[in-house]
Amino acid sequence: MTHSTTSFLQATLNLSLNLSLNLLLFLPLGLLPLHAQKAPLEPLDAFKLTYVSDPAISPDGQQVAFVKNSFDIMTDRRDPNLWIASFDGSGLRALAEGPESDRSPVWSPDGRRLAWVSSHEGKHQLMMRWMDSGEQSAIGEFQHNPNHLSWSPDGQWLAFTRFVPEKADKLFAMPEKPEGAKWAEAPTYTQELVYRADGEGELAPGHTHIFVMPTDGGGAVQLTGGPFDHDSPLSWSKDSRHIYFSANRRPEAERMDNPQNSEIYRLAIDGGQPEQLTGHVGADNQPAVSPDGKRLAWLGFDDQKKGYNQMEVYLAPIDDLNNKKTLTLSLDRSVSQLQWNPEGSHLWFQYDDGGEAKVGRVSLDGKVEEVAQNLGGNPIGRPYLGGEYAVGPGGRYAFTQGDASRPPELAAGQAGQKGVRQLTQFNKALFLQKEPGKVEAFWTKSSHDGRDVQGWIIYPPGFDPAKKYPLLLEIHGGPYSAYGDVFSLEAQLYASRGYIVVYTNPRGSTSYGEAFADLIHHNYPGNDYDDLMSCVDAVIGKGFVDEEKLYVTGGSGGGVLTAWIVGKTDRFRAAVVAKPVINWFSHTLTADAPDFFTRNWFPAMPWEDPEHYYKHSPISLVENVTTPTMLLVGDEDYRTPLSESEQFYRALRLRGVETALVRFPDAPHGIAGRPSRMLAKVQAVMGWMEKYGGPAGSLRP
Repeated sequence: MTHSTTSFLQATLNLSLNLSLNLLLFLPLGLLPLHAQKAPLEPLDAFKLTYVSDPAISPDGQQVAFVKNSFDIMTDRRDPNLWIASFDGSGLRALAEGPESDRSPVWSPDGRRLAWVSSHEGKHQLMMRWMDSGEQSAIGEFQHNPNHLSWSPDGQWLAFTRFVPEKADKLFAMPEKPEGAKWAEAPTYTQELVYRADGEGELAPGHTHIFVMPTDGGGAVQLTGGPFDHDSPLSWSKDSRHIYFSANRRPEAERMDNPQNSEIYRLAIDGGQPEQLTGHVGADNQPAVSPDGKRLAWLGFDDQKKGYNQMEVYLAPIDDLNNKKTLTLSLDRSVSQLQWNPEGSHLWFQYDDGGEAKVGRVSLDGKVEEVAQNLGGNPIGRPYLGGEYAVGPGGRYAFTQGDASRPPELAAGQAGQKGVRQLTQFNKALFLQKEPGKVEAFWTKSSHDGRDVQGWIIYPPGFDPAKKYPLLLEIHGGPYSAYGDVFSLEAQLYASRGYIVVYTNPRGSTSYGEAFADLIHHNYPGNDYDDLMSCVDAVIGKGFVDEEKLYVTGGSGGGVLTAWIVGKTDRFRAAVVAKPVINWFSHTLTADAPDFFTRNWFPAMPWEDPEHYYKHSPISLVENVTTPTMLLVGDEDYRTPLSESEQFYRALRLRGVETALVRFPDAPHGIAGRPSRMLAKVQAVMGWMEKYGGPAGSLRP
């Protein structure tokens, strides 16, 4: 069954590519009638989408550097290149093009130079551009990727973090083999708790350390050492002599006991050991020195052994961080991407609020205000909240703005003034031809306790309210995350096939406050099931849904809930469970974060309270399942390992329930990391649903 399913996916995808390429040959953009009826989005449009990321405003506020992300159909990869535009939208142009992968632009303090990271064929370079002459060159090349670039205030230094390999420990040695002998590969030896990670595979021995290098050229100097990771944003002291960072530098046993218990450190660039400046139990992250050098702001939370921890903004005199005050208590939302405005009057941040990503700022006396709405992130995938921003002088800001109908473009505005200006229109040509499904938000009451729950409907293009449509419920992962009013090609492709697509934020979702997220603490899955069913019932109540054609899918945490749903009800005709946890006992001991999952998501270790683990595992309900259920998983998924999907698949097979297992070769937990994998995932979901009465597509094997 696995072989035939894979063949079905490949044939469907090949036909999709052929049909779409033929369409492009016969209907080039220049010959399309301007007033022709727009076509729905189709799979190959994945390679036509563009989105922006990594905005950086020049110190004078006149220019915005950013990364333009497109997708290469021949290499099946994201193609990020560095671009620039004036703050008023003029002068839009590329600064770097070609096969290189550009990211993380940072301006020098005087605005005369721009540094960024460029990677190509395993080489990682620090690039520098002189803005007056337009000349650019590599000032450093490294085996491993530099991260967290930060200019010193005097412009003489660049600090960054980078992985440093170490020699592997060995307990034993093999005898010398005869010349020409072909022996089996030697076994590996480890004593690390986490020796492989999702998206990275087997972890090479080593740690991430802090480096500095002269901006005029010269070698990089490593500042930190020891068995600790220093993968933190870096902030300089006003005199350019010290770097502030966060890390967990406790002994290994303490790190395993509380992996999130990081502290703020200060490090002199001329040598010496890091000086610990904080000491409370909880996270202390993202230090940011004020422009006048007198204060330090950072993000953190007090540890409560919970799955969800709400990040707050802390502020303290730079010489006494224990004398901190919390600035965002009135917000009741978790914040990220902390930045000072150049004048030092406000701290800016990104936060999610009611299914929408926003930019906010807080004054030094704790007054919080919203600045911008509708941030958006990568459109290839599902409708998760995301996005980035940058702040400049005089309240100027730039951000990645999008909504459910369009991928994010670069936009700019000024705090205190109404309206924002869109600086790019990279997707304009595509949406002259294509019509995405209309997206509409709704609220309903949970059948469990009457609590308000938010959801969204994507209507098929050409929707007719007098007709009856199949409904597809799509469930987000996390579970501490959120969907929202953002563009999602996956969900749009389902709508283009003819589904009413419903996605929701059940209890446990972020963007509604700490209490709402905590409703699933030690109770997941649980009453989030009631929230999801209530949303389905609310949409059915609108009168345009065929109640005999309900379908459900979800990935990661959404895969957990999809497997839970088919164990609780038979109302869905078919289900697709993507990269799930099926058995919490086995998952917590095989996933890539066993210390976090066992400590923060459960009241005890698996062997101490196996009943609790089993009670919330979908495997406990497998004897109830009658719904045809397909499993999707990456072969190299170490977040929800392949063995989890195999347990459910084999249990259903043993029970005689219609099932299939689709494995993605070499794919990690993020199956949709490459466009073709996202297309294969969508085609698999739609193929399985079609087999059980879902809308038939034009792309058949």
